[in-house]
Amino acid sequence: MLRKRALYDDMSRYTCCAGYMPCSGRCGENKCPEFCLCTEVFLCFGNSVASTRFLLQDEFNIQTTKCDNCIIGFMFCLQQIACIFSIVAMIVGSDEIQEASQILSCLADMVYCTVCACMQTQHKVEMDKRDGKFGPQPMAIPPVQQMSRIDQPIPPAAGYPPAAYGQPYPAQGYPPAAYPPPQYPPSGYSR
Repeated sequence: MLRKRALYDDMSRYTCCAGYMPCSGRCGENKCPEFCLCTEVFLCFGNSVASTRFLLQDEFNIQTTKCDNCIIGFMFCLQQIACIFSIVAMIVGSDEIQEASQILSCLADMVYCTVCACMQTQHKVEMDKRDGKFGPQPMAIPPVQQMSRIDQPIPPAAGYPPAAYGQPYPAQGYPPAAYPPPQYPPSGYSR
């Protein structure tokens, strides 16, 4: 559904794995694109999700964040460790290592499913933005702000005389001399 929507619901634009894999364009996609897409998702789910991600990143010129790279890297490392444990368990014949490899495989599958779900949610949000499904935004999120640093210049004062650090403002008296002293009762006031 997300790939079809990424193609603007025009299945004549469909290519296996969005053109990012060596098999792309060689699977007879132009004859029956819906069947090929269904087969792609069923047999190569990970490649299908990644291909849709690449397609949208190329269309919108979106870069993968460092956080996304860390999550995807963690997912791959966990899968590789599970594979290594499985191979070692097969060679050694240890039941403990075999059990550890099964636990790692299960954990790797859970992380994989979670990452794929997060990617697909990102796909949907980007396409909702593209297609205007969010509607008019009355208030936008403010830009990211940073706390000031010592190496940044101090902003100009807003109407008050700048005080030296650690020194109080000079005493000017209250009320300022420019105002006449108050009269009691105020003039024009009658009982």
